[in-house]
This record gives sequence, C-alpha cells and structure tokens, in this order.
Amino acid sequence: MAKVSANISLDAEVKKEAQALFSEFGLDLSTAINLFLRQSIREQRIPFEIKMDMPNAEIIAAMQEVERMKEHPEEYKSYTSFKELLKDVIDDV
Repeated sequence: MAKVSANISLDAEVKKEAQALFSEFGLDLSTAINLFLRQSIREQRIPFEIKMDMPNAEIIAAMQEVERMKEHPEEYKSYTSFKELLKDVIDDV
C-alpha cells in the first residue's frame, strides 16, 4: 500500500499531550492517527461517542444563577403572566 503525507493543524498543547499518551502505548502520533482512521473506516463511523460530559462555562453560570434565585427569590422580579413579562422585556429593549 502506497504511503502519502497529510498535513494537519493541531493545537500545540494537544499535540504534546497526545504524543505523551500514545508513547505510553508504544505508538507515535502518525500510527495513532492511522489507527483512528482505519477503525473509522471499519466501523463506518467515528469509533467513539462524542458528547459533552461536563457543562460548559455558560451552563455552569446559568445553573449557579438558578440556585441563587432559589435561595433568594426576593432579589428577583416575578411575573403573574407571560404578557406581563413580555411587556417588561420589550420596554427594556
């Protein structure tokens, strides 16, 4: 099988950490990438689940805000209807 070169752009820190990890398995970066590509072809999919296990900073901030709202509801405005809320939001725009 003929070999070809491919150029990819990587974050320097990601490359460094990946090389350290793969060397623990006795692999260089090129071999590890080839393993990934071959497994992807074999399975006809990305060979692992892609998901966000950890909430991002925006979600964490929103969760913290909800907790503050629960602990101190007196500090937040409440509405008796959606129409009332909408009027307040539109007036603020």
